[in-house]
Amino acid sequence: MITEVLPLTWLYAPGDRPDVVGKALDSGADVVLIDLEDAVAPDRKEYARTATADRLRERQPVPVHVRVNALDGPWVEGDLKALSGLPGLSGLRLPKVTSPREVVRVAELTGPARAAQDGEVALHALLESALGVEHAFAIACAHPALRGIALGEADLRADLGVREDRGLDWSRSRVVAAARAAGLPAPAQSVFPDVRDLEGLAASCTRGRALGFLGRAAIHPRQLPVIEQAYLPTPKEIVEAEQIARAATATAGAQALHDGRFIDAAVVAVAHRTLALARRRR
Repeated sequence: MITEVLPLTWLYAPGDRPDVVGKALDSGADVVLIDLEDAVAPDRKEYARTATADRLRERQPVPVHVRVNALDGPWVEGDLKALSGLPGLSGLRLPKVTSPREVVRVAELTGPARAAQDGEVALHALLESALGVEHAFAIACAHPALRGIALGEADLRADLGVREDRGLDWSRSRVVAAARAAGLPAPAQSVFPDVRDLEGLAASCTRGRALGFLGRAAIHPRQLPVIEQAYLPTPKEIVEAEQIARAATATAGAQALHDGRFIDAAVVAVAHRTLALARRRR
């Protein structure tokens, strides 16, 4: 059962903009995502890779993941070769994954470099097509180096022809269930594209939390506090979790609280995760 405090905010920054990457590292995001894929034009790919590798030759103040280029494209092997083994790299984001084989291939290419590091570089698969969503559980189980899966909703929306946001809810639930069935953390939500609509972002995060997501990727620092606030437990939730944790400590096994609420091992596990997240408020 995963109860450790997990990241809530993941901030993207384009790899060909070292100044923006520097600001992202100072933004307060839990994880910075340097993007070599969609945010970088073809004629800037080489520069983005070199600039990113130069930065990651040293350890960074927060975990840094890099979204490499398309796994079936001409740049990805160069990305993996340049980045693998660098001390500042904490994770690799794999775009548009559609099968377990793609994850295994990246794991095999980067395995020797990971073994030489103090800590293993985590792989995260982005599912951005109907085929990727259909293979979600198989992808989530593909390799021990895979530490998370998530949706890329812009591409998925285009692939499915979805016109309304709720049309993605089945895919969202599918990925949440696949991640948990594979023993992975709850996925983070995909980015909210309108950086000015903070009310819409908050409402979307509330919906995502209800669906089982934990945290969210962002494309602008102003989105970070909205995401964190939405995913932190409320004071009422904290009080209830404390009551459950105390009751579980006092009495082993399933039981009912004085107000009639029934608690068992699953309820207690949720309470402990709530309290772990609550510590971020202090």
